[in-house]
Amino acid sequence: MRKGLWLGIALMAAVLGYAGFQRYKIYLPGLISQLREPIQPYRDVTWAKGPVTAPTEKRPPNIILIVADDLGVNDISLYGGGVGNGAVSTPNIDSLAAQGVSFANGYAANATCSPSRAALMTGRYPTRFGFEFTAVPAAFAKNLAHVDGASPYPVIYHEELNRDLPDYPDQGVPASEIMIPEVLKQQGYHTIHIGKWHLGEAKPLRPTAQGFDESLGLRAGGGMFMDPDDPQVVNAKLPWDPIDRFLWPNLPYAVHWGDGARFRPKGHLTDYFTDHALAAIEANRNRPFFMYLAYNAPHTPLQALKSDYDALPQIKDHKERVYGAMVRQMDRRIGDVLAKLRETGLDENTLVIFTSDNGGAWYTGIAGHNKPYRGFKGTFFEGGIRVPLLMRWPGRIAPGTVRADTAQHLDLFATIVAAAGGAVPADRPMDSFNLLDASQRREMTFWRSGDYRVVRVGDWKLQVAKRPDKVWLFNLATDPTERVNLAAQEPARVSAMRALIERQNAGLPKPLWPGLLEAPIRVDVPLNAPWSRDQEYVYWAN
Repeated sequence: MRKGLWLGIALMAAVLGYAGFQRYKIYLPGLISQLREPIQPYRDVTWAKGPVTAPTEKRPPNIILIVADDLGVNDISLYGGGVGNGAVSTPNIDSLAAQGVSFANGYAANATCSPSRAALMTGRYPTRFGFEFTAVPAAFAKNLAHVDGASPYPVIYHEELNRDLPDYPDQGVPASEIMIPEVLKQQGYHTIHIGKWHLGEAKPLRPTAQGFDESLGLRAGGGMFMDPDDPQVVNAKLPWDPIDRFLWPNLPYAVHWGDGARFRPKGHLTDYFTDHALAAIEANRNRPFFMYLAYNAPHTPLQALKSDYDALPQIKDHKERVYGAMVRQMDRRIGDVLAKLRETGLDENTLVIFTSDNGGAWYTGIAGHNKPYRGFKGTFFEGGIRVPLLMRWPGRIAPGTVRADTAQHLDLFATIVAAAGGAVPADRPMDSFNLLDASQRREMTFWRSGDYRVVRVGDWKLQVAKRPDKVWLFNLATDPTERVNLAAQEPARVSAMRALIERQNAGLPKPLWPGLLEAPIRVDVPLNAPWSRDQEYVYWAN
């Protein structure tokens, strides 16, 4: 296979010639992937069935954890927003808050997806086990290192660190970490993963090796939602975004079932994953189950169903209309999941949790993802890390509850384990609080990516960056949108909070793989906005 792979590449180079090869080399990762693992035709998937009859004794609650991908806090209508200045309502997502609890200070564990998901699944700061940066292939990082554009601040590419980069499949959560499904299996749960993984593709790091009985989805960080030429899809490409330019030629339209070979799914992935979530609920209606339903929407590449796109003529901007259609579809299908729980009689005994892995992305070119907060994905300003965090459990959580205390993705581990009647691991430091226990409150929380480090203590938040060499201090009680930097007026507080960051990072292991890139991300405008030197920015390491 390896000999044939390189013969194919050599043939491509010979046919195109050097100049053509340089132009089209961006297609190489996808070509290599297809040669290594050809995509098989569509196949049916059958979920393992539980008992035929329901147990007569009281059973533990079912738990469904739904995670959206790059969904901004203003992309749902719960907080008075919605894509297209409110054109896209999200009644089904909003219903989780109306019938349960919403956390007004809900945070992602990181400003990019992979470390955030690692924290969510383990209940530990991922820097405790070296998972500091999002897992990306070397070819992807190198492509981003040579972007064109008008930025006055260059992308910094640490080519010398490539020697320390593991193979992409090996970039994941170490098998020694304990994930939520591993604890729940000890409590008799059947554990199901559907959707995005992005926590390691090598066999010891896959969902099936980390506690999930069954897994259907994307091992990597993303995939095409549909064939781009499908008559039912509407595509929106983002020519200003080097990430988007890399995704279209290289992401496959394919999924994995367990440890099997990848194959083509049917229809839009949001529908495909939801349809299988409904089938898995039906198959497990008579036994306790944990389902991790990890949508890859509304992450790029932007691909919507034509029917959803046609329903939003009031959104005039094409890319925003496609994005809004993707959010509309996801909300509708979450409604189908909730309806299935009612239909099967499981509604009253199911804890449903909804969140996003981080804030809305700067590279979509949509300015309002995280309004009114400053910042995007890839920054630790509130827009990059403040996310919807909603929980519904009839009879256990009072409808319409709003919690003002700080809650974090880290806390979902202890919350889910407690709901299932289990105990968090006692053999390692844990960073998770049980959100169902009113006596537990998070007073302090940290974020870190390379030399960009942040702590929130009570209402005070300190951000420390190396590039630019700057400190931001905000009082979120009086300034929740981080407009007034109080660092110069509060030197003693800055010093004390810096000491907390240093104490948190003392003795942590080196990253499992290096951050090859440092790239500037502007705080207040998206990627397609014109650059000027007076715009505030941070360098994001990955």
